[in-house]
Amino acid sequence: MPTNTRSIRLATATDAAAIAAIYAPYCRHTAVTFEVEPVSPVDMETRIQELGERYPWVVMEQHGQLLGYAYAGPHHPRAAYRWAANVSVYVADSHHRTGVGRALYRSLFGLMWLQGFTQAVAGITLPNPASVALHEDLGFRPVGIYKEIGHKLGAWRDVGWWQLPLGPLPDEPAKPLSTAQLVTLPGFAAALATGTTDDGEYDN
Repeated sequence: MPTNTRSIRLATATDAAAIAAIYAPYCRHTAVTFEVEPVSPVDMETRIQELGERYPWVVMEQHGQLLGYAYAGPHHPRAAYRWAANVSVYVADSHHRTGVGRALYRSLFGLMWLQGFTQAVAGITLPNPASVALHEDLGFRPVGIYKEIGHKLGAWRDVGWWQLPLGPLPDEPAKPLSTAQLVTLPGFAAALATGTTDDGEYDN
């Protein structure tokens, strides 16, 4: 196996410290997230365990080091929204613009579709041309902007919202599967590998 092989897998509780370390600079130094204090490894472990029961979290690993992570979470608590999920991706400082975010998202979307989700929704603090380009290259389309909705790092911030249909909409959708059910499906391994295969370009 090549020494530079990158792999994508589901996140586990043991990844909490590494994920928290990747996320911390975004909290401290950017408006990308509206959290202002870094999340502790203990709190991150709780998020992975609790959200991860219903929504996939994926990490990219190389030589035992996490390069980034992506995850889905609830879009809205009311029942009719259950097929939509908010998505986010974060990449370690040393691996920006190396394809990590795109690969993680492709695997995440493959898993979400297999699980029964139909829409991915992403909020982007503006301006952020790199993030907008990534999402639109993957098929997201803008649906609206919250003007001056948050205040961070000395300024009021707009947040734009983008939406991606993950596949054809079923007339009578089944309730999305849990993550425990997802991993038992025959297509699980192929969906997880979507981001690391040469021909695995995500096509919605």
